[in-house]
Amino acid sequence: MSHTPQEVAALVARRLAERTGEFAIIGLGRSGVAVARLLRKAGVSVYASDAGSTPALREAAALLEREGASVDVGQHNLERVAHAAVLVVSPGVPPSAPPLRTALAAGIPVVSEVEVALRLTPALRYIATTGTNGKTTTTAMVGHLLRALGHDAPEVGNIGTPVSELAQREHPPAWAALEISSFQLHDTPGLLPDVGVLTTLSPDHLDRYDSVHTYYADKKRLFANATMASRWVTTADNTDVHQLVRGVPGQWYHFSTQRCDVDAWLDRERNELHVMGAPLLKRDDLALAGDHNVANALAALLAVMVADESHRTPAARATLARALREFRALAHRLEPVGDYAGIRWINDSKATNVASTQVAVAGMTRPTVLLLGGRHKGEPYTTLAPELRRIARAVVAYGEAGPQIAADLAGPLEGQVPVHLLPAGTDFESVLRVARGAAQAGDVILLSPACSSYDMFRNYEERGQEFARLAQGIA
Repeated sequence: MSHTPQEVAALVARRLAERTGEFAIIGLGRSGVAVARLLRKAGVSVYASDAGSTPALREAAALLEREGASVDVGQHNLERVAHAAVLVVSPGVPPSAPPLRTALAAGIPVVSEVEVALRLTPALRYIATTGTNGKTTTTAMVGHLLRALGHDAPEVGNIGTPVSELAQREHPPAWAALEISSFQLHDTPGLLPDVGVLTTLSPDHLDRYDSVHTYYADKKRLFANATMASRWVTTADNTDVHQLVRGVPGQWYHFSTQRCDVDAWLDRERNELHVMGAPLLKRDDLALAGDHNVANALAALLAVMVADESHRTPAARATLARALREFRALAHRLEPVGDYAGIRWINDSKATNVASTQVAVAGMTRPTVLLLGGRHKGEPYTTLAPELRRIARAVVAYGEAGPQIAADLAGPLEGQVPVHLLPAGTDFESVLRVARGAAQAGDVILLSPACSSYDMFRNYEERGQEFARLAQGIA
């Protein structure tokens, strides 16, 4: 029997309150381990499993067993899963995984680590941010701004720190900046933020979703528990966002870099960021490149200011402006990693979809050698062609997606921008050497891959770190 998201949330809350039955946890990454430990400390019986069997997983299993959990590494006990009270799934586990199919067939509620942690920290106030692009930088800005106002407000969720780790602190924080992905939203039915932020929407994760519609449907789960008292912050510059949120109840606040009839906007004539009726700081005081980062800043400011009345006093506005002046770009997001022999190397490894890479290339002002590649996520690369014709010196297509990238771009760029397709199995150092050979003094070499990293690396962070390390030696 299927349940509505609200019914699932209520059922999980009841089973947490009763402390009866066993919670099954699938995936022993950082969030899986954190929620297992949290549940054990709350007196809940735990079975945890992971199909992998690396030394790190075995070490995690030993830790959890010492804390009273039952753990399998290298396999899942599907019989045990079928009799669980609740199944807690890590975001990286696909819906087709046998434990999820088993749980759903048995009518067992499936939720995220975020759902469990939020139920066990009911006093936590949080601003939740999602979107195809911009959500990580916006979340980091929200946390930075809240801390500037004097709150203990860590960044949690998809940004790296599990919410479950906060709940285990001796003195949990009063506030949090929560980044929540579409995968997490799918399994967090009780989400009810103090403020919800939707940055942008564009096709992504089409290697996991069967259509853009189903991907957007998971993004819409941010608003699943909306009431007239809910507070929402969204862009005014994205048609897909307009269509997605139409009819959702709540108090709405909008930001824009293109319009001025909104709550937060960029005044291009005066070069100022306006928020809630008055200028807040000069554009040049924001040490981040590109209109997309102006949009992120406007979203973060608006979310923090509407979250609490005390956040929009004259003194608070001055504090927020000062804090934004101090904010710096996050690692792996258009991060300059070096200038060598007159060439600037920029790490945008976090750009794991085409829309994000399009933003990065649009922000380039010098001839650019673009590194595109990794594991294909189902999107065509043809939309990059107009900006590449404007600014690209060359494109280096590598990794599993290399042939698809070359096929998509060879025609639109023919005679204007060379596309270097590297053979399958080419190592990353050789990829960078080809890029260096195509670049000239004064150029930019930009890693903005538009693909996931999993064909060559464990994650985008490792890819970006390797790019930065190799750049120094190759130059």
